[in-house]
This record gives sequence, structure tokens and C-alpha cells, in this order.
Amino acid sequence: MRSISAIAAAFASLIVTVGSAPAQSQQASTNPASGAQLLGQFGDWGAYTASPGGKKVCFALAKPISSTTNPPNRPRDPAFLFISTRPAEKVKEEVSVIIGYPFKPASEAAAEVGSASFALYTQNDGAWIKNAAEEARLVDAMKKGSDVTVKGESGRGTKTTDVFSLKGLTQALERVATECK
Repeated sequence: MRSISAIAAAFASLIVTVGSAPAQSQQASTNPASGAQLLGQFGDWGAYTASPGGKKVCFALAKPISSTTNPPNRPRDPAFLFISTRPAEKVKEEVSVIIGYPFKPASEAAAEVGSASFALYTQNDGAWIKNAAEEARLVDAMKKGSDVTVKGESGRGTKTTDVFSLKGLTQALERVATECK
């Protein structure tokens, strides 16, 4: 299994509080791409690079196009879907989610692309594919799909469904691959 603390540390070093996005309220939000350099915007996906701790990281990032909670209107931080490449760790196209709340301990989340479903393991507010051997299949399905749905449950029992558009993903990943060989 991958080092969760190394992954979290890489992204944590990129997180700062920024102003709200147009689709959000006037509250401040957390944006994992802050502190990173935008390589290009491709549809609903941005391609970024950063060097936390001196190690180059490249990633494609998207925010959900729709989010629901059950019970309705439960507050949470913004969610983000990443596909990251970390050459120093020999990691290519690793899918991860920051969901915007602490997941229910020892719970799983799920990512669905079309009729395919992928189990995600969770830790704190992050989720990663449970079976690393399926990661390439998930990325391939995402490149061919129109959207991916991520479902999870918070430690307080709130169930969430986030839908991420996949428009521009392939181009963003191509840009990431060019930058982080």
C-alpha cells in the first residue's frame, strides 16, 4: 500500500485558504492547487505542478459539478479529485479524492464511472483506490467516460455524492505527463 502520510504531506503543503469560487458562498474555501503552478486549463480539469519538499509533483485537478448530502444542506469543505504523478516516488496517475470532511473511520467510499464501480479506502478526508491493480483501469474508464461519481459517508453519518465532469481530463493528463516524465 502507498504511504498515505507521504501523499497527504505532498498535497497538504499545497493547501491554503483562498477566496470563494463563483459557484460557492462567500465563505473562504480550501484549494489544493494554491501554491502550485497552473500548466493549463482543459475543460473542467486543470493541470498543475509543484515541488513540495523539493520533490516535483504534477497533477490534474477538478472540482465537482454537483454535490449532494443526506441529510440535505450539511456543511463541508470543498471536494477535489486528483490524478497525480510523482516521479521521485515512481508514481504515475494515482487517483485520490479530498472529500471535504473526515470520512467515517474504517469506511470505504466508491467511485463510479458508467457501470464500473471502484472501491476506495479512506483516511481522514482522503480516499484512494483500494486495489492498486485497478488504478489503470479506473483512469482508463475516466478518460472514456463523461463523469465520475464519488460516494462516501462522514464520521457524523452524512452521506455525500459528488459528480465530477471528465471533460478535458485526457488533455490535462497529457500535459501532466509532459511536465513530469
